[in-house]
Amino acid sequence: MSRLSQLDPDTLSASQKDIFDKITAGPRGGVRGPFVPMLLSPGICDFVQGLGAYIRFDGALPGKLRELAILTTARFWGANYEWNAHVPFAEKEGLNPAIIAAIAEGRTPNFTDDNEKAVHTFITELHRDHHVGDATFAAIKDTFGDEATLELTAVAGYYTLISMVLNTFEVAAPE
Repeated sequence: MSRLSQLDPDTLSASQKDIFDKITAGPRGGVRGPFVPMLLSPGICDFVQGLGAYIRFDGALPGKLRELAILTTARFWGANYEWNAHVPFAEKEGLNPAIIAAIAEGRTPNFTDDNEKAVHTFITELHRDHHVGDATFAAIKDTFGDEATLELTAVAGYYTLISMVLNTFEVAAPE
């Protein structure tokens, strides 16, 4: 059960309503999940949703790898909302269901794609060790370049924040 009551757009302040309308008019099409509690601070919500929109819709990472990084982060944090919201996106982007199942079970997947393995290793090391080793860093940088290496790090950080918001406010997972 969520620690917040149901969102009623008619009770929003002017600044909350501005952000609500901005999110609704954008690629997400509506305010749900972490953005409901984030509306408590319209300034934070606006910046966070902007970063997330860039990462999801305009970033340099291929969609399948971005979704792999998101699912790995969501599972690390036990963020069921984020997990359930992104499994369909990962499937649509072509991530192998066996990889999704392994991550769901807390196992390291049996990767056949070196890029997928490199992304999963990078995200796992970053969360587990708070650092990535030289070989892991080089595998990402040499394959994808500097911008995508930074973006992958930003995906881990962004979805950590999203997971923390979801977990703190006990936002129920989507059906």
